[in-house]
Amino acid sequence: MAPSSSDSFDVVVLGAGSGGYAAALRAAQLGLAVALVEVDKVGGTCLHRGCIPAKALLHAAEVADTVRRSSTFGVQATLERIDVPALNAYSEMVVARLYKGLTGLVSQRGITTVQGSGELVEVDQKVAVRVGDRTLRGTWTVVATGSQPRTLGLPIDGERILTSDHVWSMPALPNSAIVLGGGVIGVEIASAWASLGVEVTIIEALDRLVSTEEPEMSAALTKAFKRRTIAVRTGAAMASAESSDDGVTVTLDDGNALTAEVLLVAVGRAPVSENIGLDRIGVRTERGFVEVDQDLQTSRGGVFAVGDLVGGPQLAHRGFSHGIHVAERLAHLKGGAPAPVALPAEQLYPRVTFSHPQIASIGLTEAQARPSGTVHCASYSLAGNGKSQIMQTQGTVKVVAMVDGPVVGVHMVGDGVGELVSEAQTITDWQALPEEVAQLVHAHPTQSEALGEAMMALAGKPLHSHS
Repeated sequence: MAPSSSDSFDVVVLGAGSGGYAAALRAAQLGLAVALVEVDKVGGTCLHRGCIPAKALLHAAEVADTVRRSSTFGVQATLERIDVPALNAYSEMVVARLYKGLTGLVSQRGITTVQGSGELVEVDQKVAVRVGDRTLRGTWTVVATGSQPRTLGLPIDGERILTSDHVWSMPALPNSAIVLGGGVIGVEIASAWASLGVEVTIIEALDRLVSTEEPEMSAALTKAFKRRTIAVRTGAAMASAESSDDGVTVTLDDGNALTAEVLLVAVGRAPVSENIGLDRIGVRTERGFVEVDQDLQTSRGGVFAVGDLVGGPQLAHRGFSHGIHVAERLAHLKGGAPAPVALPAEQLYPRVTFSHPQIASIGLTEAQARPSGTVHCASYSLAGNGKSQIMQTQGTVKVVAMVDGPVVGVHMVGDGVGELVSEAQTITDWQALPEEVAQLVHAHPTQSEALGEAMMALAGKPLHSHS
C-alpha cells in the first residue's frame, strides 16, 4: 500500500527517550514536520525506569537517613518503618506528573506520535521507518533507541536476579542484596537500599568503585560506604550465580561464595541496536554502538543517531544535547536556521553519582591531564566549609589546571555537590584561568564556596586553608 501524504515528514525519530524526544521537540519548534515512534512510553528509560524513579528512591533514602540522625540536630524523631507501597506511589506520582507534562509538550508542538515497534527499511532507495503496516517516510531519520541493562547471560527473573529495570516497582525490600557492579547504577542503588535497611554487598571486578572518576573520589566513596556498613569487594570477579527459593548464591573467581536474598546485575548498559534494521540500510556499528561523525550522522546519509546508541558516557543530558544538535542541524539543512554550535567534548558533559555521599565531576582527571603538560592541582576539604558542616557532610573539591593555563577538570565528593557541577562546567568549558575564577564572590554560607576556595588556592591566594 502506498504511503499517504500524512505519513511523509521532514524528520522521523525512532525512539522517544531523552535523545529522541529532545530531537522531536526542537525540530518541531524550528518548523519541521516530525513523527516520533515509540514502542513503550514517551520519556523512555530515564523517565520511567531510570533517572527519575532512581532519584525518587534516593530522596526517600535521604529522608530515612535524616530521621535516623535527627537527634544530631536537636530534633527527636524515630523511624518506624519503610512503607514500600507508599514509596512506590510517591515515585509513580513524580513520574506521572513529568510524563503528563512531556506528552502535553509533544502534542502542543504538533508532533505525530506513533505507538509501536519500529524498524528501519529501504523504500525506493530511501530510508523509512515501518511500524506495523504503516510506513513513515522522512527526509531525515533520527535513530534514538537507547540502551538496556547488560545481563552477562545470567537468568534474569525479576525476583531473585534483577536488573535496574526491576528495582523501582518491587513490592517489598529484600533483607539482603548483592550488587554486581560498582559503577554509577550499582553504587546509587546500593546506597539507597542500605539507607532503607537492606544489608548490601557490592562486588566490583575492577580495583575501585566508580572507576572512571578521580581516584580520591572513589576512595572517599568507598570509605563512606564502609562506614555505613556497606560491604565492598573490589578486584573480585563473579564466576557463577545460582538462584533458589531462598535466595541467590554468587561464587567469585577466588572460590569464595556469597549469599543474599537478591542479586542486582548492574554491569552497565548495552545499546539497543539489534533487530531494528541498521544493517539493512547500511549503518555501520562497532560493538553495537552506531558510528557517527561530528554532527552525529551515520554512515548512511540522512540518518543520524543520538544518545546511548552512540558510544560515550551514557547520560540523559548527553542525549538531550545530541537531540537538540541534530534537530538544529536538520533545520539548517532545510534552510532558514543557523548552523548549530559544535557538540562538547565527551569529558565536558557533567557527571553526577547520586549516592550518599554524591560524586560530581567534569573534565579531565589529573592522570588524564598530565600527557598535555605540567599540571597544577588544588583540593579543598568540606571540613572547612560552613554549609557542609551544617549539613554534617564530609568530602573534597579537587580542581585540575594546567600550569599557566586553564582549569581542565573539577572533581567533588560529598552530599550536595551535584548542585555545584554546573558552575564547574562553566569554568571548565569556557577554559577559565584559576585567577579569573578566584575573583568571583560566592554567597556565604553555601557549598559553592568550597569550589571558590579551591580556585583561590590554585591562584596562589588560599583563604580558609593552609598554604
